[in-house]
Amino acid sequence: MDWKRTLSKQVVDLPRSGIREFFDLVTGSKDIISLGVGEPDFVTPWNIREAAITSLEKGHTTYTSNYGLESLRRAIARYVEGFFHVSYNPLCEILPTVGVSEAIDLALRCLINPGDEVLYHEPCYVSYAPSVLLAYGTPKAVETSIDDLFALNPAKLEEAITPRTKVLMLNFPTNPTGSIAPRKTLEEIARICIKHDLFVLTDEIYSELRYDDEEHTSIAALPGMKERTLLLHGFSKAFAMTGFRLGYACGPSELIEQMMKIHSYTMICPTITSQEAGIEALQNGTAAMQEMRDSYHRRRDYIVKRFNNMGMDCHLPGGAFYTFPSIKRFGLSSKEFAMRLLQEQKVAGVPGTAFGTCGEGYLRCCYATAFELLETACDKMERFCASLK
Repeated sequence: MDWKRTLSKQVVDLPRSGIREFFDLVTGSKDIISLGVGEPDFVTPWNIREAAITSLEKGHTTYTSNYGLESLRRAIARYVEGFFHVSYNPLCEILPTVGVSEAIDLALRCLINPGDEVLYHEPCYVSYAPSVLLAYGTPKAVETSIDDLFALNPAKLEEAITPRTKVLMLNFPTNPTGSIAPRKTLEEIARICIKHDLFVLTDEIYSELRYDDEEHTSIAALPGMKERTLLLHGFSKAFAMTGFRLGYACGPSELIEQMMKIHSYTMICPTITSQEAGIEALQNGTAAMQEMRDSYHRRRDYIVKRFNNMGMDCHLPGGAFYTFPSIKRFGLSSKEFAMRLLQEQKVAGVPGTAFGTCGEGYLRCCYATAFELLETACDKMERFCASLK
């Protein structure tokens, strides 16, 4: 078999996920403390698990509509209106998906023609650029920096726009930096999008996990933006439901209808078990979510203080559960630092370059792990940093 001829060049040329590369190194090793993979260390709250169990006990094991359960869509509509302050019609403007990742893939395939440019801010989640490439679009990064606390600078955004630019992808709070976008910044980004007729995909999966006193603002809620924005959200992070693989997209019915067509040919629908668990999460999961958020808040404060004390300059992230400390003063590349830290101290972080070239000189560390393990990991990292001075 001539695999060079047989396999799709579009897929063969995709790089492997930098996160998964380090995750594979950790898997099966009991003596390694992983600060690598962005997954809550909490078990899904009992009432949500019980809803899934009850669904199975009642024999709810069939397909649902391609649009998902109407009861779920109505619950999503109520939740989104209450939290994001945007109203969507549950019958035609909401589509439950197999995680936010499927929603991103569906949206890009529906929006992009070959050669269309998609802008996104970097460092960013590893799947954005590959998802654009798989939709035969052209991904174009707008670099962010510590000078703006890794928030998207509107002036840099506007400089990057060309006649071929069609879509802007946003992610606040951001993976991997934990950065947030102040309302004034979002208002300026919205003005630019309207001026240049851009469509926005806003991935707000971490929106409940903010640690300041400001209310989360979605760009979809700003004047003139609902009709040109697809709001992407899900259950994985705030409700600790990663294994349920349930997300949703809210946006214009014209786009949702096209996304549903692809969805119906590929995924058909998320599992009915996950959908019924999702209803319980939206209706009765807030208290547990707030307890988890408060725990992440304490861990964030602890790990940032420890990093700064050991010489890893680290800004205070406004949300999510990631830190992005600088390791520039140690004279190693991000990959060298991460590999040596893993080999010498058995602590796994992810090189900043996994999230874009401008991530060089940084290390992503996820603090969604038990507090006592964070303490041990920080002690080990402190010893490692001391050995490099």
